[in-house]
Amino acid sequence: MIPTATRVRTFDWLRGIAVLVMIQTHALALLKPELRAGAFYSTVQWIDGLVAPSFIFAAGFALALTQVRAALASDSPEARKSRFLRTLRRIFEVLFVATFMNWMWFPIFREPRWILRIDILQCIGISLLIALPLLFLLAPHPRALRGSSLLLAALVFAAAPLGEHIPLPLGHLLNTASGSVFPLLPWSGYVYLGAAIGATAAVEGARGTAKWLAALVGVGLIIWYCTPWFTSIYPAHEFWVTNPANCARRWTQVCLFALLLLALEQLWPKANSRAIRFIEIFGTSSLAGYFLHETLLYFHIFGYSFYVIWGEHQTWLRYSALLVLLIACTFMLTWVVDQIYRRVDQRLAPRRRAAQAIGPIRRASQDR
Repeated sequence: MIPTATRVRTFDWLRGIAVLVMIQTHALALLKPELRAGAFYSTVQWIDGLVAPSFIFAAGFALALTQVRAALASDSPEARKSRFLRTLRRIFEVLFVATFMNWMWFPIFREPRWILRIDILQCIGISLLIALPLLFLLAPHPRALRGSSLLLAALVFAAAPLGEHIPLPLGHLLNTASGSVFPLLPWSGYVYLGAAIGATAAVEGARGTAKWLAALVGVGLIIWYCTPWFTSIYPAHEFWVTNPANCARRWTQVCLFALLLLALEQLWPKANSRAIRFIEIFGTSSLAGYFLHETLLYFHIFGYSFYVIWGEHQTWLRYSALLVLLIACTFMLTWVVDQIYRRVDQRLAPRRRAAQAIGPIRRASQDR
């Protein structure tokens, strides 16, 4: 029996918490430079290192979940096509915002090479765009989709250290030598891992999701344990960026955290406290949350921003107060964007249903 097609709140929470930690990560620019050292700062950096894989993992999960559910819920090609086009639209929204943010920070018209700079939004958008055709084609066969996604993830992680030596212009996409922060190698691998879990969740529910998250933890622990071997078989490379064992460490920790959130969702399936709604706003509107906090933090609005006013001058105590203010401002703006987006989506929904209803009628008239 196929599980009920409700939201999997676990991954809304994962994405929402990732956005919150991402805000904290970027706000570290407000600290005095001499405070960016020591054991406490190293611990903060370790936590921050899990933000990007969590964000990308959740994006792959959502992509596969929606495609598989659309394929299994209806035999209508129009319904699947509608879901495909909606997903494509949202991917291009991500890429548009990513390009717009490159314009905000870099002179892309004087130096067009900055358009090709791959930050986390570009990485997510391009990775999803590459993965979408495969996920769409295999959506009626979730187990085949899961196996294919896991194989592609393994190939991406295995090839990542070799990708460091690929020259420009392809290097813009595949490595950090060109100034890209989140190149497709190895970061797109987390999309495929998330897609494997998303395909599982669509047909096997929470139990299957937990089982496969645990399997990824087990595989990750084995690879993590074999770190010296994975380091020795490759030519010189940036261990903390591309080494498969380091990637395994990250996905192991992300999957363990996802398992914890999944357990909490099963214990309190109808939990709806203010704290949860606060996190879910960032989880369901993560693109807006990402864009708005970066804008408030760095972009000059009438000559001011958080960084312009307070950058690199704060103690940990003052940084904490400013972080709370930044999160509060981002939340309020994200909530407004979320409300607008929901209303636009509601207005478009009747048109999508009408288009899906016309499809069978049109085919029936053609058959006659």
